[in-house]
Amino acid sequence: MNLQFGMLWPFRNPEWARVAWDDFYRCQLDLIVESEQLGFDHVWLTEHHFVDDGYSPSLFPIGAAVAARTSRIRIGTFLLLLPLHNPVRVAEDTATLDLISGGRFDLGVGLGYRRAEFDDQGIPARERATRMQENLTIVRRLLSGETVTFEGKHNSLRNVRISPPALQRPHPPMWVGGTAPRAIQRAADMGLHFLSGGPGSASRYDDGLRANGHDPQDFHVAATFPTYVAPTREQAWQIAAAPLRYMAAGYLQWTAEANGTPPGDVPALPSVEDIIGNQKMDFFGEDMLVGSPQDVIEKIEAHRAGSRLTHLVAGMALPGMPPDQIRSGMQLFARDVIPHFRRS
Repeated sequence: MNLQFGMLWPFRNPEWARVAWDDFYRCQLDLIVESEQLGFDHVWLTEHHFVDDGYSPSLFPIGAAVAARTSRIRIGTFLLLLPLHNPVRVAEDTATLDLISGGRFDLGVGLGYRRAEFDDQGIPARERATRMQENLTIVRRLLSGETVTFEGKHNSLRNVRISPPALQRPHPPMWVGGTAPRAIQRAADMGLHFLSGGPGSASRYDDGLRANGHDPQDFHVAATFPTYVAPTREQAWQIAAAPLRYMAAGYLQWTAEANGTPPGDVPALPSVEDIIGNQKMDFFGEDMLVGSPQDVIEKIEAHRAGSRLTHLVAGMALPGMPPDQIRSGMQLFARDVIPHFRRS
């Protein structure tokens, strides 16, 4: 299977670059339609809540809007925060979106890590793991067409069967994301595709698949990378540095909060000027895919040499980046990067 290429669309509209929300959504959807025309394989949507820049909190409506305006490109979630959701509702929405899209939907789910997203709406963050396991089991059974009776810690179902059913059989492709060993093992134990979360996670997933009697070649591994490509390395960093720094600062703060790290112990990020000057920025131990087309090709090749990867998810719709710059980046990526891997 050739390496598949998708783009991550977080629908972030930060205050320092804000446009009217309805215009912003319309523009992002227009760009997604263009990504299909350019030959990208996937649209990946991603969920967070209560973020000032509007980081997309409601993925199924976005997915339905994408489905209505496209005909080929697949639509997936990287990822839906499953412990926050009613599993019957997730199964019904997944089936409905799968029908609307003509069988083009992939459901990717994960545990989540920002405590405020859970505790602040009455879902204890300490229950994430048990809710995840229950919800994932229920969603899979419902999407497989079963009539489900289930009595658990968080869910009680009696003879529940969703209708209409999903189009894809036995169910739409399901993915599990995570970085912790237990999360990686969950994906392997359940025989689901993997949304990888850092160095070494794909090999641990493959080991887990083999331990469960599965052939890793039957399963997909996706990874997302902050990405921007321009005619030259200098131009790419000049354009992308400020949005990349903004994005990294947010993730760094959220991760520190999740780990209980005191604010004073959070490592400082380099300035935008230093990022441009150094033409480099670390992102949780991974290099960013930023540079000329040849730079980006070499970075992808290096990653693939060290880790199994079937689906590359390019985070090119960077927060605060003007639409014309997103467009030029994805056009160049589609013209000069994707064909290299199609040929090989």
